[in-house]
Amino acid sequence: MTQRDFLLQETAYRKLAAWLDRLPHALLLHGPRGIGKLQLAERFAQLLLCEGRGLATAPCGGCDSCRWIAAGNHPDLRILEPEAIARKAMLEDDEPTDTAAKTKRKPSIEIRIEQVRQLDDFVHMGSHRGGRRVAILHPAEDMNAPTANALLKNLEEPPANAAFLLVAHRPARLLPTIRSRCVQLAVPLPDASTSARWLEAQGVSDAADWLAFAGGAPLRALQYASSGNGARIAAWRTALGGGDALEVGGDRDEMELLVDFLQKHALDAALAGVGAPPKYGAAVADSATGPFELRQWLDCARDLGRHRALARHPLNPKLFATELLGMLPGRGR
Repeated sequence: MTQRDFLLQETAYRKLAAWLDRLPHALLLHGPRGIGKLQLAERFAQLLLCEGRGLATAPCGGCDSCRWIAAGNHPDLRILEPEAIARKAMLEDDEPTDTAAKTKRKPSIEIRIEQVRQLDDFVHMGSHRGGRRVAILHPAEDMNAPTANALLKNLEEPPANAAFLLVAHRPARLLPTIRSRCVQLAVPLPDASTSARWLEAQGVSDAADWLAFAGGAPLRALQYASSGNGARIAAWRTALGGGDALEVGGDRDEMELLVDFLQKHALDAALAGVGAPPKYGAAVADSATGPFELRQWLDCARDLGRHRALARHPLNPKLFATELLGMLPGRGR
């Protein structure tokens, strides 16, 4: 079963489907990272564009529109993402055909203003099929101020039959004027049993363990369990337990993973110090032994969170990793 076949957010989808007859021109789907918001937006876009559903609240799956959606080339659907996200998806599919992949420049980690300007042309053109035109922006908060203002013009004067689906992990980073022009839907964590079944359908063993490490977010759990990340995390846990140095490479994805891992480790160490079970996985060797150390571990988790943005482009990955490890109480700080 593919990720597309198994919808994680059935309840949220039913809420969206109930709005079909009074659809707002812009929706903001927000919630924690890795819970299926983009999948939800794509399924709803398929419903909006489906030509064979009749009165049903699910796309038929057999019309031309549904087949184009499945093939990823519907002329009335546009998905705007930062180049870095789009390129990563293409590389995972062994199809590095985007512009950034053909040049030496680093792919953008933001939705660029050129993309939004092209979107303006897209939504103002007539639909190829005589229905709606749908635009998905993901993550919508990954826009700088000029780009956000360019989008705002379309939200203030929405073209007829255009639907904007904004997907955000941190909606507070969006301009207040953008948020005010969207109908918002808070997307919750899927329940644990649904997430575990979804992970098992993707071939993940130890689904419950990975789900715990991901804080209940199934797509993050899948990311952790795949592409060698599982082996890295297991090795890091062993090294921390024995007081050994962590073996760390130098790529950006590994730096982001390291920040995430160490922050979870710090929070679990704080929980262990008050006799609580770990939130993110197996029991940790480190533990706060009193109020002072408890505060140290909590401060460590906070400081590591502040380093997430730096992890995207460390000047010297090895030194950056050393700095991160030095933040752990008792390990150089």
